[in-house]
Amino acid sequence: MTTSNTGTGDVDAAVREELARLRDSIDNIDAAVVHMLAERFKCTQQVGHLKARHQLPPADPTREARQIERLRALAESAKLDPAFAEKFLNFIIAEVIRHHERIAEDSGNGRAPEAD
Repeated sequence: MTTSNTGTGDVDAAVREELARLRDSIDNIDAAVVHMLAERFKCTQQVGHLKARHQLPPADPTREARQIERLRALAESAKLDPAFAEKFLNFIIAEVIRHHERIAEDSGNGRAPEAD
């Protein structure tokens, strides 16, 4: 329990320890999220190269809609705000499309596409 409600006073040692434990868990989760996103983007880069080789469009609105619907359902079952999950996925999809457009452009210019 805190000895001050201003946030600047001394904090009980047990509270500091619990806060440190929770923050360590958050840091570990953040690291896992970053590594999972890196793996996801490695896969989407391969998709981008495949699309470029076969002159497929960078975006696939039908798949994107299915993925958003799927992620919203997963979020609901995980007790996460589906609207937040959708915003997060839309952000990722926009970045993937940007990468796919660059890969397609690089392929069309005869340049070797850059790796991310």
